[in-house]
Amino acid sequence: MIILAVDNLTKADVEDKLMVIFSNHRGEKSELIPILQETQGQFRYLPAVAMKEIAQFLHMPVSTFYAQFKLTPLGNKIIRVCRGTACHVRGASKVLTELESRLGIKAGETTEDLEYTLETVACIGACALAPTLTIENETYGKMTPKKVAEVLGDKSEAKQQS
Repeated sequence: MIILAVDNLTKADVEDKLMVIFSNHRGEKSELIPILQETQGQFRYLPAVAMKEIAQFLHMPVSTFYAQFKLTPLGNKIIRVCRGTACHVRGASKVLTELESRLGIKAGETTEDLEYTLETVACIGACALAPTLTIENETYGKMTPKKVAEVLGDKSEAKQQS
C-alpha cells in the first residue's frame, strides 16, 4: 500500500476522491482548470498522485505551472503579508521577519504541524492600514513586530522558544 508521507492519505484514498470529481466531467482537456480547482479544494493542495491521475483522465501531460495551484499541503491558516509600497515603507519586512521567527518558517513555507502557511502578496488593498496582513479572511492593520504575538496567540511563542 502506498502512503503519501505528508498527510497519511493512501493512493486509494486519493483515487476514490478523484473518481467522484471525475464523475462530474467528460475527460476533455478544457476541463483541466475546474478539475484542478476541485481537487485542490478537496485536499488543500494537489498531491503528485492526483496530478498523474488527472493527466491520465484528460489524456495530457502533467502540468504544474499554474501559480494558483499548490503542490504541497497548505496550513490550516494561511497568513499573507502585504509587500506593497505603503506596507513596505511602513515596516512590512520587520513584520514578516517576526512571523518567520515565531513560526520557524520562511515565506512560501508551511509549519510542520500544518497549522500555518506563510505567504507574501503584492497588495492586500488596505494601504491606509499599512502594514497589513491577513489570516484567512481577516485583515490586521497597522502591524508591528510586537502585534504579531497578539495575532498568533500562544502557539507561535511555544515554537519560538523550542
